[in-house]
Amino acid sequence: MSCKRASKFLEENEITIAETVPASRKLGEDVARELAEGASRVIVAKGKKLSDFSVEAGVSDEVVSAMLGPTGNLRAPTIRVETTVLVGFNEETFTAVFG
Repeated sequence: MSCKRASKFLEENEITIAETVPASRKLGEDVARELAEGASRVIVAKGKKLSDFSVEAGVSDEVVSAMLGPTGNLRAPTIRVETTVLVGFNEETFTAVFG
């Protein structure tokens, strides 16, 4: 459901997606850690809960764990915007990040 809401938000705001990875391609802990290591900030939305991590000093296991779903795969949608990684969908956060 959050993927559909994220897609709708991106479309309505005319934001172009550079790369899409299908959900059938399972991305695990190693990919989550790699994404977080290339970022300065990781924001994870799970339902109404929002976790905002600064990862400039390093990526903790807590950050990686928050990025993963119950199956151990990277949660969707996951979007990298410059040095910020968004995991899950939160409209207020998307609005703030995408301006």
